Amino acid sequence: MIGGGQLARMCAGPAAELGITLAVLAEAPDASAALVTPFAPVGDYTDVEVVREFAAACDVVTFDHEHVPAEVLEALDRDGVVMHPRPEALTYAQDKLAMRRRLTELGLPCPRWAVATTESQARSFGDQVGWPIVAKTPRGGYDGKGVRMAQSADELADWFDLAREKGEPLLLEERVPFTRELAVLIARSPSGQAAAWPVVETVQTDGICTEVLAPAPDLAPETAELATLIGLELAGALQITGVFAVELFDTARGPLINELAMRPHNSGHWSMDGAVTGQFEQHLRAVLDLPLGSPRARAPFTVMANVLGGEYEDLYPAYRHLMARDPELKVHLYGKSVRPGRKIGHVNLSGDDLADLRERASHAADYLQGVVTE
Repeated sequence: MIGGGQLARMCAGPAAELGITLAVLAEAPDASAALVTPFAPVGDYTDVEVVREFAAACDVVTFDHEHVPAEVLEALDRDGVVMHPRPEALTYAQDKLAMRRRLTELGLPCPRWAVATTESQARSFGDQVGWPIVAKTPRGGYDGKGVRMAQSADELADWFDLAREKGEPLLLEERVPFTRELAVLIARSPSGQAAAWPVVETVQTDGICTEVLAPAPDLAPETAELATLIGLELAGALQITGVFAVELFDTARGPLINELAMRPHNSGHWSMDGAVTGQFEQHLRAVLDLPLGSPRARAPFTVMANVLGGEYEDLYPAYRHLMARDPELKVHLYGKSVRPGRKIGHVNLSGDDLADLRERASHAADYLQGVVTE
C-alpha cells in the first residue's frame, strides 16, 4: 500500500487475520501505518524510483490516498505492476473536472457545472444558475480545502490569478439546495464481483465529516436503491477495483453526485464494527481478487463519530475512562500526534436507538477532544 496514513493502518489488522503480508510505503518512520506494519520502508511517493523499488517487492499495489502523481503510476504500469484501482480510474478522484466530464458522458446525476478561466465566465455561469456558486480547484482539494462559495465573480479574482499562474481552469458548480449528504460505499474485484454497504448519512462541520449514521435514517427505499445503483454503475463503467465511495447530495431532484474517492473512506469507518465485513477487510479481498464478504449491517444502526485533536496530547487516560463509562463503545485511534482539528481517530456504537447512539458517540468524541470533561 502506497501511503502510511490511517487507512493503511486500519488495513493491518484484517491483513493479519487473512494471512496477508501488508507492506506500506510510509512518509515517515512515525507515520500512522508504519507504527503497526512490520514492513514499512520510508520513501517519497512522488519519487518514481523509490516507488518502483517498493512495488517490485509486492504482488499487488494499492493506495492509502489518491495523490500519487500520474508519472509514477505510468512508470509502475510500464513495469507491469498490478495496481488496484487502476490509474485510469484514479484519474476521476484526482481530477474533479475529469470526473464531472465523465459523469456527464455517462448521464449520471450531478450538479450543473462549467469550466472557467476568467471572472467574466464565472459571472455568466452565476447569472445562469443563480448566485451563490461553488468554485473548486480541479486537483488537490479535500476536507473542504480547495472549495469556495462565491456570491459574485469578484470574490474569485484571487483564485483566477492563481489558476492562470498554474495554467489550470476552475471548476464552477451550482449551489445545490440539499436536505442532507449521503454516501454509498462499493467494493469491486478485478473479476467483476461487487458488493454495496447500506447507504449512510454523513454530517459535516466546517467542511469536515464529523458523524456518520448507518444506514441513513428515514431514507426512502427508492432513494437508497438509486444511490446504490449509481455506485454500482460507476464501478463497472470506470472499471474501479477495491473499495470506493460516492458522496451524494440528497435533493428534491434525487441524489446528485458530489465527489468520488477511490479508496476506503471515512464514510465507511462504521463498517469496522457495524457490518459483517468491514471496508478494510473488503478492500484487501477486492484488490487480491478474493471472494467478497457480506456487507450486511449487524445492527439496526451504527453511529461513527470522528475524533479531532484538542486539549489532550496523551489520550490514554481519556479513552480508558470512556471504555469504563461505556463498555459497548469501540474506540479506534490512529497513532497520530495531536493537533487541533486533526482527525486522530473515531468511535463506533451499534444498537437500535439512534438518538441514544448519537448522544453517546458524540460525548465520547468530545471527551477525547477535551470539549467535555465528565
